[in-house]
Amino acid sequence: MPELYGQTLSRRDLAARSGSLGQFAGVRLVELTDGVERGIRMLEFRSGTGLRFTVLVDRAMDIADCEYRGQAIGWHSPAGFRHPGLHEYEGEGGLAWARSFSGLMVTCGLDHILFMNEVPADNYVYSPKKSVSHSLHGRVGTIPARLTGYGERWDGDRCFLWAEGVVQQSAVFGEDLHLIRRIEIEVGSDDIVLSDRVVNHGFYRTPHMYCYHINVSYPLLDEGARYLAPIEDVVWAAHAGADYRKQGVGYRTAPPPQLNFHEQVWQHELAADAQGQVSVALVNDRIGLGFEVVTRKDQFPCLYEWQNFQAGQYALGIEPSTHHVLGNLAARERGEMIWLEHGDERRYDTVMRILPDAAAISAAETRIRAVSGQPQDDYPEPSGNHRPIAGRSA
Repeated sequence: MPELYGQTLSRRDLAARSGSLGQFAGVRLVELTDGVERGIRMLEFRSGTGLRFTVLVDRAMDIADCEYRGQAIGWHSPAGFRHPGLHEYEGEGGLAWARSFSGLMVTCGLDHILFMNEVPADNYVYSPKKSVSHSLHGRVGTIPARLTGYGERWDGDRCFLWAEGVVQQSAVFGEDLHLIRRIEIEVGSDDIVLSDRVVNHGFYRTPHMYCYHINVSYPLLDEGARYLAPIEDVVWAAHAGADYRKQGVGYRTAPPPQLNFHEQVWQHELAADAQGQVSVALVNDRIGLGFEVVTRKDQFPCLYEWQNFQAGQYALGIEPSTHHVLGNLAARERGEMIWLEHGDERRYDTVMRILPDAAAISAAETRIRAVSGQPQDDYPEPSGNHRPIAGRSA
């Protein structure tokens, strides 16, 4: 039974207190009608605890807004939640992706992540197509979904809010990959449950890479906010070397917004718990609020920490990934590319959790520390040890 407003309530109790569950919690479909967002279908979820988040149906069913009791969790960039019809995938040398980059969660893939690459296309058996040119973080994040359903599901006295859709990334003489996404939250809880399947519907042997760009911002991200993770090794930092300490920002603690800040990206090797799960959190002790991301090590063996502390764009990203930061060509050369034959699929199971108070923050920190500590040095020397990722042949 859900716990709402300090009471444990049955389905009958809830019905007695209102003519509609929507008074307390629910999911509804709306449409944005102004500016660059005009025409985007959006699902609004409210779990009854003060957690509200929105899902952009026409942008891969990614999560846009996220707030808890009036406090923002998710990042709103200056780009806004831009309609996919305005997006130019090939623009700006492959960097136009940044003109559609905003929200709590942006999906990257389905056949490419990370920076621009020109890769062989011989697997598509079409002689005029010698190569595929990939822009930053792939195509999927600006593809509209086919919404297959949404609503509420009762299991006895428990109620679950859900939505499901299919995002199809396809081309003639190219990939035919489908993302089947289900988002669910139990009424009375603070856990957003994301269940993804990526399926090859085509008959070409097709590469697959996948990453979530999960972005948090003010007030959760603020001066003194702490990054918690079971870090076994700091593998890589984009700014390592002579510039490692130049900006005065390490991996552990956030500064206030900066002028002329250049993004910093780290790759950490993280330890999993006994169930194979990896937990990472950003916590703000001053306001007693945190946000935790839980993934599976066998699904996302890699994780990046993205720091964009530039004034006006202030964000921190938690990025679980199927591949090392080395990129598409390196994944092929190292034998770590995921190749999907017809009907093959990969599953991804993720929980994004609000930590609503100091007690929840303490419990999460205890869980994470029990798996592994993390370096106390703000600037640990990167090892350069990108461990082999096994078991990738389809």
